[in-house]
Amino acid sequence: MEMEMEGIVHRTVEVNGIRMHLAEKGKGPLVLFLHGFPELWYSWRHQIVGVASRGYHAVAPDLRGYGDTDAPSAVSDYSIFRIVGDLVALIGSLGQDQVFVVGHDWGALVAWYLCMFRPDKVKALVNLSVAFTPRNPAIKPVEYLRLIYGDEYYICRFQELGAVEAEFARLGTELVLKKFFTYRNPGPLFIPKEGWGSPNDRVVLPSWISEEDVEYYASKFEKNGFSGPINYYRNFDLNWELTSPWTGVKIQVPTKFIVGDLDLTYHYPGIQEYIHKGGFKKDVPLLEEVVVMPGVGHFINQEKAHEITDHVLEFIQKF
Repeated sequence: MEMEMEGIVHRTVEVNGIRMHLAEKGKGPLVLFLHGFPELWYSWRHQIVGVASRGYHAVAPDLRGYGDTDAPSAVSDYSIFRIVGDLVALIGSLGQDQVFVVGHDWGALVAWYLCMFRPDKVKALVNLSVAFTPRNPAIKPVEYLRLIYGDEYYICRFQELGAVEAEFARLGTELVLKKFFTYRNPGPLFIPKEGWGSPNDRVVLPSWISEEDVEYYASKFEKNGFSGPINYYRNFDLNWELTSPWTGVKIQVPTKFIVGDLDLTYHYPGIQEYIHKGGFKKDVPLLEEVVVMPGVGHFINQEKAHEITDHVLEFIQKF
């Protein structure tokens, strides 16, 4: 089943040794949309239509390991160098030197790294949910998260090969996706070792996501499973090692940052102080605007689709 949405066109391109699926619409300056976990190009369905209608060429890939894009099997195939390499190759294959980038969740993290490694490729950046965090040379990220939250914190649980995949298989793909999409507790997300609930759990969907939407996501995750997407998390420590030459580097790209005040990422220890008291601006000197949306959770681009489209357009039209 392919979503036939308002003239969104689908194709596959060869980049960096993999086949990558793209959803695109419109003509004009290129806006590259990078999705997060556990998502797909489809998370940007509203923005693709919205920016295309305003004279832009919207392109949303399924990132490596997701949807209809190839999912290599080795964990190391999901290092940040590979993922950013895919995007640099993609930008080239689209005939562009520079693009606008919009990222959410893991897509935002990937976008920060893209701007760190290849600022020449990014005209301006709008990132959602995940603020830039400077590399801490003193401690590996997973070790740090374990210290703060313990072994049942979701990122720590994701480290062991096969463990969380087995738990997700027990619960069923649709239920797992519903549990993520409806998570609105601003505190940390835990996946207990004795189980993340029962396969019979009922989850009531909010107005911004339908049963059909969840079915579409589930159909794609059932094809390749969750291992590719979870492998991004399994590279946290490797990425930390690989990026040691960039310790202290500033992000030199014009940036707008948007987060919901119920987003778990907005409640990491120290993050609000970092965002609002000058640390963020010091590391991202061209940070022009920070928007905190009240009463909004993590999946901000779906929950507040039209507002996010307007925020994106309002920013990129300056360039």
